[in-house]
Amino acid sequence: MTAVRRIQKELATLSVEPISDLRIEPNEQNMMEWTCILKASADSPYKGGKYQFKVLFPQNFPFKAPDVEFKTRIYHPGIDEEGHICIALLKDEWKPAITIAKVLTTVKDKLNNPSSDDPFNADIAAQLKNDKAAFLKTAKEWTKKYAS
Repeated sequence: MTAVRRIQKELATLSVEPISDLRIEPNEQNMMEWTCILKASADSPYKGGKYQFKVLFPQNFPFKAPDVEFKTRIYHPGIDEEGHICIALLKDEWKPAITIAKVLTTVKDKLNNPSSDDPFNADIAAQLKNDKAAFLKTAKEWTKKYAS
């Protein structure tokens, strides 16, 4: 149970050194599953929103990256309709030395700073690039509708 020991150790570190605007709720029945609630920053297109996502650790963690899946709908070029997030850190750049804090900080940065580069949703990325005002309007509407 290397995975559980590692997860417990990192959870203890996160309780001493929390990530601002992020609440972590490990599943008491299954340490391999966390629910996280991220409050978008004030300078984000999603300001005022609270976004829930799951972190699911594989049995062979830390040798395989955790899965991160948003449960709150979000109008974001880097997050698809099913809530999957496009982060290289969780794919081909994964290394066992990467901490959970680094993963969570990267998710937070990705949410608060949408980019049209390396999109999961090409249509939203194109809108962000070509009509930022329309993107911001829709992002704000979705935040109010789904993340308030």
